[in-house]
Amino acid sequence: MRTYLAAISILAFAACETQTPSETSLADSTPSSQASEAAAQDPYLWMEEVEGEEALAWVTQQNDRSLATLEADPAYAENEAAAIEALTSAERIPYGSIRDGMVYNFWQDDTNVRGLWRRTTLDSYASDAPDWETVLDFDKLAEEEDKNWVFKGADCFRPKGSDEGYKCMVSLSNGGKDAIIRREFDLTTKTFIEDGFVTPEAKQGGAWAGPDTLLIATDWGEGTLTDSGYPFIVKRWQRGTDLDTAEELIRGETDDVGVWPMTLELEDGRVLQGASQADTFFTTRYWWFPENESDPVQIPVPAKASLYGVYQGQLLVTLQEDWAPEGQEATFKSGDLVAFDLDAFLESRALPPVSLVFHPSETQALEGVSVAKGALLLGVSDTAVGKVMRAEAGADGWTLSAVELPGAGQASIAFASDEEETVFINYEDFLTPDSLLSYNATTGDVVTLKSLPPKFDASDLKVTQHFATSKDGTKVPYFLVSKKDMPLDGSTPTLLYAYGGFQVSMNPSYSPVAGRLWLEKGGAYVLANIRGGGEFGPAWHQAGLKQNRQRIYDDFISVGEDLVARGVTSPEHLGIMGGSNGGLLMGVMLNQRPDLWNAVVVQVPLLDMMRYHLLLAGASWVDEYGSPDIPEERAFLETISPYQNFDASKDYPVPFFVTSTKDDRVHPGHARKMAAKFEAAGLPFFYYENIDGGHSAAANQKARAKRSALEFTYLARQLFDSEESQ
Repeated sequence: MRTYLAAISILAFAACETQTPSETSLADSTPSSQASEAAAQDPYLWMEEVEGEEALAWVTQQNDRSLATLEADPAYAENEAAAIEALTSAERIPYGSIRDGMVYNFWQDDTNVRGLWRRTTLDSYASDAPDWETVLDFDKLAEEEDKNWVFKGADCFRPKGSDEGYKCMVSLSNGGKDAIIRREFDLTTKTFIEDGFVTPEAKQGGAWAGPDTLLIATDWGEGTLTDSGYPFIVKRWQRGTDLDTAEELIRGETDDVGVWPMTLELEDGRVLQGASQADTFFTTRYWWFPENESDPVQIPVPAKASLYGVYQGQLLVTLQEDWAPEGQEATFKSGDLVAFDLDAFLESRALPPVSLVFHPSETQALEGVSVAKGALLLGVSDTAVGKVMRAEAGADGWTLSAVELPGAGQASIAFASDEEETVFINYEDFLTPDSLLSYNATTGDVVTLKSLPPKFDASDLKVTQHFATSKDGTKVPYFLVSKKDMPLDGSTPTLLYAYGGFQVSMNPSYSPVAGRLWLEKGGAYVLANIRGGGEFGPAWHQAGLKQNRQRIYDDFISVGEDLVARGVTSPEHLGIMGGSNGGLLMGVMLNQRPDLWNAVVVQVPLLDMMRYHLLLAGASWVDEYGSPDIPEERAFLETISPYQNFDASKDYPVPFFVTSTKDDRVHPGHARKMAAKFEAAGLPFFYYENIDGGHSAAANQKARAKRSALEFTYLARQLFDSEESQ
């Protein structure tokens, strides 16, 4: 299934994609009277003009001031060199996708800064030194076209059973923004197709409906974007015609989050055309466009559900709410994976009998569903550790079996396609470097294709899992990575990380950068699985929505307090970090418990919760946070909004704000305005705004290395040498 709903996610440092930041002074929406009043009282509203002369002058001044201090630190040069080595090393697994026995990979290093799209045969890929063939050189393309191109992926298609080569819509962002252009590319000739499909820059989505047909949602002109800045009109575009003559198929509403093209490719080669209409961030209506009919047909699934494709004629659906299908005895729970006969629905337009594929236990959550050629694979989190399961349909229902893995580490599906029997599985943990496993969907054999050598010394490190007790009695798990002989005297510099939102799970992973820049130097690292995430299914996420969001913050505080109570660390040696929604978490922690931490890294954050819904994609997140335009929801937001709750008289730790001018998802004005309050109060802070980089605050690996080096240099100054940091 091809759908672009996932592209509107607020995920921290995620890798669709009309306004650009340079065209945005304030939000392109009509503020409520309350928002207007708040804006009138905001002395830093001018900082929301993303590329305004005064705003950028302030950014430049703060960048220069902060970089002068951090880059002069004796540890910085070593940190940057280590981060560059880790991120651009040739000793990385070249993850990729398989098409016709060829593995396609996107690769960046110190020579190919913007990256290469390249390919090799599956046999060569399995060797120690694959023979790579360049498909597209983005550094060369950027130079030829005088653009700062950032590769945002490729959507490739050919009819099933066809001998034709694949045609791809290549997504390119100028500077790393979510807004992209899409250009048709021929994988056989390795060239952009003359007079092929090309779209203007916009936050957009598209899906192949046939070799000569695209479904597309984009900025069609004035009044065609939602309040969140996403398209709500889907059209069918035929090859050889102008985009403005495309046939309209469905039109949503301006208060939708967005409407996105969707196609379902069936085993017999049929391509069903449709759309997903996101009424809110967590509720969606799915539509099918029958041939030769003018009206779309709604697919009868709950509003809080996700479609995951078709396997053996069964449409796979995950539930984020309980469901009792009308006219059926069966009932299903939030978190379940269910299925029904798609052809039966297409013929009758009525919901066929629904069957249960997978019901997670209390400690489990369904993380993903992948269809390979001849196999249905499930990614399952069990107490925040990932596993892979295979599901098979039988006369008595579905049965599950675990895919045999080489150990008890973290596993996730890296690639699967219903046209390929080879599945790639990623395997790692905090101390075990990535391994790439090849799983044969026909034989069930698992082979280790590639494994990395260690990128940092983990011989004296250990990983343990603990549980803190939150304010309401909920047990909150967290992972602790530390020295085996770590003294429990409160002296260990400790970095605590969490996200806590949008049902995004935080699982163990191997980080060469954190290993080199933090763990090797004696620091401890903590990953907290607080509510708001998806580690224990939809209920774990929904427990922290809107006015219940204080539970998320209480969870985080409880982990920090538990670390201190157990003697792992102390407030002067405890630092915290979070990005995007996690950046909001950091802002809240600055206000609610400034006494509990001595360093706070606030990455690409939301901070002004009275105006977040008016800035860029902010309106799409009201189902998570609540709306400032609804009195009872506004009343709660006023209690937690970091910007409004700033208090110049508080004894704040010295924070480090990190954002990007080109972030067209979370507005850089959030970080700018909060930092400006610190400046006006005469309070110390660090600030770094990357001019490029999009929501990741870095457009390439060297920029990522610089950002990481700055952050870990700051953390060391604050937590290893607390006297100097005061």
